[in-house]
Amino acid sequence: MDDKIEKIVEAPAIALDKTVAVSTSFAESFENGKTIKFCATYWNTLGPGLTTGAADDDPSGIATYSQQGAQTGLQLLWLAAFSFPLMAIVQEMCARIGIVTDRGLAANIRRNYPRWVLLTCAFLLLGANILNLGADIGAMAKGVQLIMPNLNFVFLIITFTLLITGLQIYTTYKVYAKYLKWLALVLFAYVFSAFSINGINWHQVAINAILPSFTFSKASIFLITAILGTTISPYLFFWQTSQEVEEKLARRKGIQAHIDASKTELTAKEEIHKMRIDTWSGMFVSNLVMFFIIVATAFTLFTHGITNINTASDAALALRPIAGQYAYLLFAIGIIGAGLLAVPVLAGSASYALSESFGWKTSLSHKLKDAYAFYGIIIIAMVIGLAINFIGLDPIKALIYSAVLNGLIAPIILFLIVQMSSSKKIMGKHKNNRIVTALGWITTGVMACTAVATIVSSFFS
Repeated sequence: MDDKIEKIVEAPAIALDKTVAVSTSFAESFENGKTIKFCATYWNTLGPGLTTGAADDDPSGIATYSQQGAQTGLQLLWLAAFSFPLMAIVQEMCARIGIVTDRGLAANIRRNYPRWVLLTCAFLLLGANILNLGADIGAMAKGVQLIMPNLNFVFLIITFTLLITGLQIYTTYKVYAKYLKWLALVLFAYVFSAFSINGINWHQVAINAILPSFTFSKASIFLITAILGTTISPYLFFWQTSQEVEEKLARRKGIQAHIDASKTELTAKEEIHKMRIDTWSGMFVSNLVMFFIIVATAFTLFTHGITNINTASDAALALRPIAGQYAYLLFAIGIIGAGLLAVPVLAGSASYALSESFGWKTSLSHKLKDAYAFYGIIIIAMVIGLAINFIGLDPIKALIYSAVLNGLIAPIILFLIVQMSSSKKIMGKHKNNRIVTALGWITTGVMACTAVATIVSSFFS
C-alpha cells in the first residue's frame, strides 16, 4: 500500500524531471545547430508537393470548406482525415511517374493510350481550369477589397492577371518555384484565424475529426462531392508530375555546373524518398487548412445560423461581426495569397497538359522565344479567365461548370494514373506495390461515385 502511495506521489515529480530533461536536450541541440539544421534540411526537401498541396486550397476551395462549416457545422469534419491519404497516394503516384519517366503526365498518356483519350481529357481540363481561374481572379480582387474597399475591381483583376502572367513567363523556374513555395505559408492564416476565435470546443472537434457522421440528404451529398472534388482535382495531377520533371531538370543543370557531379547526383531511390516527404507534407498542409476553415466557420457562422455562404469573401464578411477584425483580416489575406498560388498552377497545368499532348516544347525553364506555344496557352487561359469577370458569368455558375468538367475527367485520368504507375514496363522496379495499387483503385472508385453525384447534383440542385 505504501509503495502504491509513493508511486502516485512521485508521478508529478517524475513527469517534471522528464520534461526538463527533454527541454534541456532540445535546447542543447538548438544551441549546437542540430534543430536549425534539421529544419533547414526539411524545408529544402519541400518543393512540388508543398506547392501542389497548397494550390489545392484556392479561393474556390476555401469557399467550399466555408460552406461546409456554415451549413453542417462539424458534421463532415472527418472528411479532412479521410481525404488526406487518398489525395497523398494519388499525388505520389503522379510524382513518381514524373521522376521515373522524365515526362509529364500528358506525355506519358500520349505514349501509352489512344490520342483521342488524351485530347479529350486535355481540352476538358483546359475548360475547367479557365473557369476556375476566372472565378479565383475575381475572388482575389474581392479579397483585396475586403481590406481596401476603395480600390477598383476592374483595376485589381487586370493587375492580378498581368502580374501572374508576367511572373510565369519572365522569371526563371528556380525563382518562380521558390516564390510559390514561400507563398504556401500564407495559408497558415486560416490556422491562426481558428485559434483567434473564442468558444471553440476542441474536445468536440477531436471527436468529429475521427468519427464519421453523415446525414443522407441532397445537401450533404452535394457538400461531400464538392469537398472530394475540390480536394482530389485533375489539375493537381498534371501540375505535380510536370513539376517533378522540372525539378529534376533544374538539378541536372546544377550538377553539370558542379565540379564533382558524382557526389551531387541523386539516385532514383533517393529522389523518390525525398518526393514522398515533400508530397505527404504538402497534402497534409492542404487538408490541415481545410480542417481549420471548417472548424472556424462551424463555431462562428453555423452556431449563429449564417448558412448562406457562396464565396470566400462571403465567409470573411460574415466572420467579422462574430469572430472579430483579426479573424476577418486573416481570412482576407488567405484569399489573396491562395489565389496568387493557385491561379498560376491552374494556368500552368492546363498548358502542360495541352502542350505535352501535341508534343510541343514544355517547360517553365524555357525562355518565351523558345516555347511560344507553351506560354501562348498560359496567356490565352489567363485572358479568357480575366474576360469571365466582364461577361457577367456568375462565379458560382463558373465553379459549377468547372466541377462538372472535372467530374467527367477525374475518374478517367485516375484510371490511367493507377494503370501507368502499376506498370512494370513504364515504371520498372519503382512501380506501385499491391497496397498502393489497391488504394489507388479505391480512390478511383470513390471519385467515380463523386463524379456522378457532382454532375447530377449540379444539374438538379
